[in-house]
Amino acid sequence: MSDMIDELLTGNTKFVSGEFRPNEAYYQAIAAKQRPKVLWIGCSDSRVSEHQMTGSKPGTMFVHRNVANIIAFNDVNISAILEYGVVHLKIEDIIVCGHTRCGGIAAIEDGVHENYIADWLCIATGAKEATNRIAKERKLSREEKLAVLTEENVKLQIKHLRNLALIRNMHAKGLLPRIHGWLYRVETGKVDVLVDGREDAGRGRAKAKTRRKPAKRSR
Repeated sequence: MSDMIDELLTGNTKFVSGEFRPNEAYYQAIAAKQRPKVLWIGCSDSRVSEHQMTGSKPGTMFVHRNVANIIAFNDVNISAILEYGVVHLKIEDIIVCGHTRCGGIAAIEDGVHENYIADWLCIATGAKEATNRIAKERKLSREEKLAVLTEENVKLQIKHLRNLALIRNMHAKGLLPRIHGWLYRVETGKVDVLVDGREDAGRGRAKAKTRRKPAKRSR
């Protein structure tokens, strides 16, 4: 058995004694039924932990992670997660979270030759095209360009999410689920909000009220 496996098992023992048992009522409650409030779509990067960065407990988020936090139209996995999350778990908020110094983002910029990775990252082509235009206009350095590409990728994946039939049909009937775009900075631990779904929902309510407002009768 490797040293790392020993460390993980030792860590579990400490978790049981230091966290689980002192909060056993909470863990027994979520063992009986999960009631997550957020669907998290993030990157598989080992440095990015959604619970640690947000200070949240297990049971808070329903989680999907993949290389470069991508939302694909033909991905049965993400489609099933979305359906289970928003239809059955009644989750009202979806967070798409990218992060700085992402290897997937660098591969989108530089190109990659491995078959499956290259095919997967093709889904982010629109973000690269948008970034190329911005970089040309602003004369960005490589690091600056990668920063822009990271943000553009989050925005593109939100666009993909909104275009999926399940989410598109739900939004046609109302304002839920709210969709948020975040950027986690691995070098500082901070989260930047790129897209605030609460603001989008607020604008949507205002538009709905305007549409419902009766027209004044002419005298």
